[in-house]
Amino acid sequence: MTVSEITLPKFKVDSARPGASAEEHSSRAPLIDLKNLSFYYGRSQALKDISFFIREKVVTAFIGPSGCGKSTLLRCLNRMNDLIDGVRVEGEMRIHGHDINSPEVDVIELRKRVGMVFQRSNPFPKSIHENIAYALRLQGVKDRSEIDGIVENSLRGAALWDEVKDRLHTSALGLSGGQQQRLCIARAIAIKPEIILMDEPASALDPLATAKIEELVLDLKRDYTIVIVTHNMQQAARISDYTAFFYLGELIEYDTTTKIFTNPAKKQTEDYVTGRFG
Repeated sequence: MTVSEITLPKFKVDSARPGASAEEHSSRAPLIDLKNLSFYYGRSQALKDISFFIREKVVTAFIGPSGCGKSTLLRCLNRMNDLIDGVRVEGEMRIHGHDINSPEVDVIELRKRVGMVFQRSNPFPKSIHENIAYALRLQGVKDRSEIDGIVENSLRGAALWDEVKDRLHTSALGLSGGQQQRLCIARAIAIKPEIILMDEPASALDPLATAKIEELVLDLKRDYTIVIVTHNMQQAARISDYTAFFYLGELIEYDTTTKIFTNPAKKQTEDYVTGRFG
């Protein structure tokens, strides 16, 4: 394998129909494959020997009490933890068979393929249009008509176009919290990632805005693989195809969401999803 193949892997195109069910995905090769993954902040171990895989174009929810390692694992998937001093990773993390922790991997290219939406919306202090156009220009897109087309398509993809099309050149900071979060999602999908990571994207939103984010997630999985961290059990049950339950840095159980919430294999999982602890 050449260095160029590692730094800019040709991610394969999913041949299944858009919006395929979890059952249809069960026979397909995994997109993300974790084997014996452990993660350390200095001497403190945050993740302990995690092994499981995630298939393409499904929503996978990470659940568990605060401090159990959900967000740490999410940030491992696009190496955001590299920005923290003193961290250490053991084990394997592969996307389409490519080890993303290999020293040959171009982290910037990885983060183009694996986008991130954070807990609190973080629009740039620029216009709505410029929030997306600026990200595109950083990627080398210069043609104005091309940029305008991608801006519109991204806003449509984030179910925001109809709400903002008449004020594209006004400040993004004037949008509501829910609109700002959808703008951040539009910004993420503008550079055409394959995977979108979401770290509690609706935790700071009201119920109506939360419902719009959830509807958007269900729409986006036709084109993207989505991994979402959530403390909201009802949200995980509503929008995810698979659920992974973590506790104290360990993966306790991973299965279809229906199985996790109706017939979990582990009593610890049952106690958590039924509200007996956590």
